[in-house]
Amino acid sequence: MRVVILVLQRLAVLSLGAVGIWLIVNVFQWVDGELPSVLALAATYAVAAYVILPYIVRMGLMVIRHQHVPSFTITGDGLPGDPVNLALVGTFDELRAAFAKAGWHEADPLTLSSSWGMVRAFVFNTPYPRAPFSTLYLFGRGQDIGFQKAIGNSPRKRHHVRFWAKCLTEAETVDDVFWHGTHRPDTRERVLWVGAGTKDTGFSLTRLTFQITHATDADTNAERDFIMAELSRNGAIGVVDMYEAGEEIEAGTVNHYVTDGIIALATLKVETSRQAA
Repeated sequence: MRVVILVLQRLAVLSLGAVGIWLIVNVFQWVDGELPSVLALAATYAVAAYVILPYIVRMGLMVIRHQHVPSFTITGDGLPGDPVNLALVGTFDELRAAFAKAGWHEADPLTLSSSWGMVRAFVFNTPYPRAPFSTLYLFGRGQDIGFQKAIGNSPRKRHHVRFWAKCLTEAETVDDVFWHGTHRPDTRERVLWVGAGTKDTGFSLTRLTFQITHATDADTNAERDFIMAELSRNGAIGVVDMYEAGEEIEAGTVNHYVTDGIIALATLKVETSRQAA
């Protein structure tokens, strides 16, 4: 039965791919008759990369990952984003103080003004230590906070991590409440900060839809280790534990946490926020 389901899933994904190609070809044929060839290609690229392919990928993921525990964040158009690879336990103030102590900057909110500032910094290669992040989604909402550390003075290369807060009581069981609960807990209390850390290395096109985006170092394990080492070296966290997929995590009242990849877990030191005050 498992083999039959796998074959059906692959056939469904192949069918979706064929439909996507058919739609793109038809879009090009239609606009090519209305516009010069260069503009027709540009219009076809825009429709394919930002409308057709994202929809096809979302549908494919629904087929492949039905009832599958997520191991990655989701972009605004429903595509796989950065992987979940670390977690910290503490309050909001402790989290901010920990990264400040390590020399990281909190990302500015994503607005028209900050987006334009990022575009200018990227084009002219000028520093922007608090550059905004695009919004990724986990637990049904965008990140609660993000931190970054520039590589050199270029805004094109940086270490960065996004965090989503999860109530510790919800983290005690791995079920639909844990993964699909959308509310942001009271971060004045100690919570589980689920993080996705990656390293930007320039810019590129996304593999699945060819949208313009930051190029990301494929070794997210190395980035996870770098972030935890930065916090540990500056005395902002306690012992770092590594967990395989499906293992139980025990950190205070956090009893369970399941992921498809390996994550690093540490508890933020209470005195960090007091020293930064």
